[in-house]
Amino acid sequence: MIKINKEYCKGCKLCIENCPKKCISLSKEVNDKGYFYAVYKEGCTSCKFCALICPDACIEVIKE
Repeated sequence: MIKINKEYCKGCKLCIENCPKKCISLSKEVNDKGYFYAVYKEGCTSCKFCALICPDACIEVIKE
């Protein structure tokens, strides 16, 4: 599972493009800064690619 801080996310889509399981998408709403932000769907394997590629460090990977 991952947690995404929507206020730090600027919607660059790097996490979406690098997720091997395609379990991240863009929101339909915008954050306080006016960006569509990344949201977690389901299916995470805790590979941490998203957290490593995120330039704003707004993703936290949690192993369940």
